[in-house]
Amino acid sequence: MSGKVTNIRLAGVGGQGIIVASEVLCDALLASGYDVKKSEVHGMAQRGGTVNSDVRFGEKVYSPTIAQGEVDVLLAFEHMESLRYMPSLKPGGIVIANEQQIMPSSVTCGKAQYPQGINECLDEQSGTMISLNALEMANEAGSPRSANVCLLGVLSRFLDIDESIWRAVITERFAKKGLDANLRAFELGRGCASM
Repeated sequence: MSGKVTNIRLAGVGGQGIIVASEVLCDALLASGYDVKKSEVHGMAQRGGTVNSDVRFGEKVYSPTIAQGEVDVLLAFEHMESLRYMPSLKPGGIVIANEQQIMPSSVTCGKAQYPQGINECLDEQSGTMISLNALEMANEAGSPRSANVCLLGVLSRFLDIDESIWRAVITERFAKKGLDANLRAFELGRGCASM
């Protein structure tokens, strides 16, 4: 492990399992011997509002806060949220974007339009961009609720955490409910990142 601190921002809307995903990520990082700090912003999570969680890890981390323009990996659970948090990405950073679209109230009532050309914008502004339909993959795995773990599977390809640690953390977290679907979702996401 080097002294470098890596910054990951998980972003989406309430109900997508962002906080659970950040907890699984932190547990896997801690089990791999990293110092980890996490912060969360819930907003109006229960009403479909923005939710994000920042995870920082390295040999020694002193603050949970990520400075603007210092995100190494943006893990976006909802398509428009990837665009919203794009300015936080450092030059050459990685974007993993779920293509799922959850319409905000301003769009559903006709006061605004959902942005178009999101993937093109993300591709222009990032060093590496992976776009996928995590909800579709989660359904294939057996549960739409496992889309968050599918996205962690994609993220896992970019982190120095042994796959066995991921599987152990997922097994412990979901032992009582949804274990098979979550393990399968993780595998599907991990396989997607190698395409």
